[in-house]
Amino acid sequence: MPSSCKDIRAALASCLQNSSCVIIDRNNPADCLRPPLLDTLPTRCQQLKKGYGDCKRGMVDMRKRFRGNQPVAVSMEIEAGSGGEGRQLYGGKPAVGPSVRETRGDEDEEGP
Repeated sequence: MPSSCKDIRAALASCLQNSSCVIIDRNNPADCLRPPLLDTLPTRCQQLKKGYGDCKRGMVDMRKRFRGNQPVAVSMEIEAGSGGEGRQLYGGKPAVGPSVRETRGDEDEEGP
C-alpha cells in the first residue's frame, strides 16, 4: 500500500479498537464500519472513515496521478480541539500576516 494512506488507516484502526462497538458489543471492526452499526461509532471514527475513503479514492483519481494524494496530518485531526492555530489561506486571516499598511486617507503618499 502506498504510504499516503497508512497514517489515516492506522488512526482509523486504533479508533475502532477503542470504540464501544468493538470493546463492549464485541463486534468485528469490519462490522462496525457497515451501515447498521456505523451510526454507533464516535464522530471521530466516522470522520476518519470518510477521510480514509477519500484517500483511497484519490489514489485512483486520474487528476491526481502525477501529484499524488496530499499528505494527511492525522495529528491535526485528532487534536483539532486543542486550540492550535491553523494556517488558513482564504476565507479568514491571512497565513503570513498583514502585508498592507492601513491608512486613514489623509497621509502623504511618500510612505513611512
